[in-house]
Amino acid sequence: MANLKEIRNRIASVSSTMQITSAMKMVSAAKLKKAQDAITAMRPYSDKLTELIQNLSGSIDGDTPNPYTQVRPVKKVLLVAITSNRGLCGGFNSNIIKGIQQYITEHPNEEVQLLTLGKKGNDILSKNKTLFGNNNAIFDALTYANAADIAQECMDAFANQQFDMVKVLYNRFKNAATQIVTTETLLPVVATAENSSSGGDYIFEPTQEAIVNELLPKSIKMQLFKALRDSFASEHGARMTAMHKATDNATEMRDQLKLTYNKARQAAITNEILEIVAGAEALNG
Repeated sequence: MANLKEIRNRIASVSSTMQITSAMKMVSAAKLKKAQDAITAMRPYSDKLTELIQNLSGSIDGDTPNPYTQVRPVKKVLLVAITSNRGLCGGFNSNIIKGIQQYITEHPNEEVQLLTLGKKGNDILSKNKTLFGNNNAIFDALTYANAADIAQECMDAFANQQFDMVKVLYNRFKNAATQIVTTETLLPVVATAENSSSGGDYIFEPTQEAIVNELLPKSIKMQLFKALRDSFASEHGARMTAMHKATDNATEMRDQLKLTYNKARQAAITNEILEIVAGAEALNG
């Protein structure tokens, strides 16, 4: 059994760790509320805008299609991997890494390059994967303008035929305890069957092509911004849950160490009493 000093040091260490994890949990809980409100308010607008663009682009009969709607044989793919800049958030980042590795395994005939948004993903994926680029500062100032610059870079690469498809992989926020790894196609924008058949009931002013050409880039940028917002809220939810579990585990470990300390202290006192009694008996004998 460890001596009393070692047990006291472990109790102090666990107590200090518990204070840190509890503080991190409270910070993430405070940030989560704001991030959750932001993504909840943003989703209806983003989803409706995407639906509108798919509807309009699917019903256009033009000779000059928009460069962002061109469907080509998929040979080169750009995966936008959204992770976090900080750790201590459970399986938040590792799930994205696994999702990317699974996609590459399932599509061996595609040449995949990565655009990493977040330091954790860049640190791991840059070791053995081909990177198109990385941006670790996006979460320091998560604004639509910064997200639009990244989206424009992807759009230019697609329009220049550097890639035949652009996908974004991120954690979709469901609640504080649940994040869903989601893969969405950013480019090309393809109309679904139900959307493409309902575009003849409207009169467009200006022309339908002009509306699509104006709104399509905004829709793509908004879709990436929504994914970043989703990932940001998911990060704080995952960290809050992980720190809550860590605090509970630290509390349980501290209680067990205190029990062990009390047992060791009681055993030491008992041994001292026995030694005193044995010494007194020896003197009397």
